Amino acid sequence: MLTVTDLSLRVAGRLLIDHASLSLPAGAKAGLVGRNGTGKTTLFRAITGELPSETGSIALPKNTRIGQVAQEAPGTEEPLIDIVLKADRERLALMREAETAREAHRIAEIHTRLADIDAHSAEARAAAILAGLGFDAAAQKRPASSFSGGWRMRVALAAVLFAEPDLLLLDEPTNYLDLEGTMWLESYVARYPHTVLLISHDRDLLNRAVSSIVHLEGGKLTLWRGGYDQFERQYAERAELQEKQRVKQDAQRKHMEAFVERFRYKASKARQAQSRLKALERLKPVAAAVNESVRPFRFPDPDKAVASPIIALDGGQVGYTPGKPVLRNLTLRIDTDDRIALLGANGNGKSTFAKLLSGRLGLEAGTMTVAPGLKVAMFAQHQLEELRPAENAHQHVRRLMPDAPEAKVRARVAQFGLATEKMDTPAKDLSGGEKARLLLGLSAFEGPNLFILDEPTNHLDIDSRRSLIDALNAFDGAVILISHDRHLIEATADRLWLVDGGGVAPFDGDLSDYRRQVTGGGSERREKREADRQSKADKRREAARRRAELEPLAKEIKATEGLIERTRRRLAAIETDLADPALYNGDSARATELARERAELAETLARHEDAWLRLSERYEEELAS
Repeated sequence: MLTVTDLSLRVAGRLLIDHASLSLPAGAKAGLVGRNGTGKTTLFRAITGELPSETGSIALPKNTRIGQVAQEAPGTEEPLIDIVLKADRERLALMREAETAREAHRIAEIHTRLADIDAHSAEARAAAILAGLGFDAAAQKRPASSFSGGWRMRVALAAVLFAEPDLLLLDEPTNYLDLEGTMWLESYVARYPHTVLLISHDRDLLNRAVSSIVHLEGGKLTLWRGGYDQFERQYAERAELQEKQRVKQDAQRKHMEAFVERFRYKASKARQAQSRLKALERLKPVAAAVNESVRPFRFPDPDKAVASPIIALDGGQVGYTPGKPVLRNLTLRIDTDDRIALLGANGNGKSTFAKLLSGRLGLEAGTMTVAPGLKVAMFAQHQLEELRPAENAHQHVRRLMPDAPEAKVRARVAQFGLATEKMDTPAKDLSGGEKARLLLGLSAFEGPNLFILDEPTNHLDIDSRRSLIDALNAFDGAVILISHDRHLIEATADRLWLVDGGGVAPFDGDLSDYRRQVTGGGSERREKREADRQSKADKRREAARRRAELEPLAKEIKATEGLIERTRRRLAAIETDLADPALYNGDSARATELARERAELAETLARHEDAWLRLSERYEEELAS
């Protein structure tokens, strides 16, 4: 279906795609992944013919229809349903021609073709797509101009899905979707009848909707079978094998070079030396595995602990217009170590609830009790616009630390996960992901007791999202999370609250239950949990208590790990020395001493490893008891 041959693409003088090749069969569902800035969107531009190639070619079958989401969302006065219906240009042209056609044979052809493309069910199909993306029947009849930019982008997505192109190109399609829309899109793409190539950093979308992964790295395209988890595992295994081959080859090269250097000028060994020289020339280097580690996030812990509950609501009512509350009867509590994800379709009040908790909105009725000294921080995507475009990250932080030494300011910026060279880059020149890192760091700068995050992952790649998960799990405060990234929710949240029908209430189930509810895979909820069953929060607190009791044992394990690491480093150094032929030219006593030390260290290492294993087993047993 799609064949890329020896393709090279350059943008602003920078080579992004370097003699890359790829072949996707018809009907394939593939996810295009790679670090931000590697050229994924550039490849899409080349496929659509927008960007000419420097070398190579892109081949598609004749008359292939390519579809992608329009860059500009529709903002006309037309109803949404009409905008989506117009996306199928063939159907629209045939229906217009059917109104004026007079020749019997042509009329028959038109109606036959309309039947072939299922034109008579078009409105029902368009309505179903819009509904899946969050537009109810009333919204579908409203003009596009009455919706915000994010909702209009959903209309643009609905239009391209309805048109059913032969090759569907989707570039970060979930950025404007909520969790419900993302779940629906996963199911839709998985059963799409034609070829799909999508760019996404959503791990669950890449696991559920596609059957292969195209990895863009170092300017090359590599096709891997399976979803993202399978790709990640295979990629790590290949990198490990490649590194082992490189180390082995380096050792072989050093041995051959040492032989040549020693014997190339001795007549009796000249032939062997020349043979090894030729072998060295033929030895193709094995490249070192690229380890593009992502800089970690780090959120400062609260300076001062506060007592639970940190926030308690009783009969709360909140909204934007007096007498027209968005949320009512809010009776909830949030504790110091809660990790809560808010579920519910966009427009149901999740952001309104977050603004209430952060103090940006006040109650119209009821009471909200806040713990004395509580610090609340909030991150939301729209705050990216609040960054000062001309100021760099260092200057943003300097405003918050006016009297701090220069080294301390830069150390604080480093905690945001920004590379050193990016600290002095103006905010307007940072990538979306770098701006998000800066804003996340600024939002949590004061060490909040409660951190509220509203869609924090829109501009983060998969590795950065993993770093965010680690940072949130290490953060010693409460977290309220709104996200369409299911993997982020499952990895960080202990409780789910559903915002629906003008209220907020604990959701009795997990995300799999919620997915079945949203996608219609089963309307029944889980059976009511037993009254004495521990909540996830209770289990988390109990696990924390047990870890505190086992802290001395954990320190002993860590100390043993340090001994193992130091012993391994010394062994590696001895192995290097023993592999050097020059060691054996003079006094052999040094070689004998090293060999003896190696044997002793091997025994010591075995003892340390046995001790570590016993301690670790004991720790796991006591933690589980």
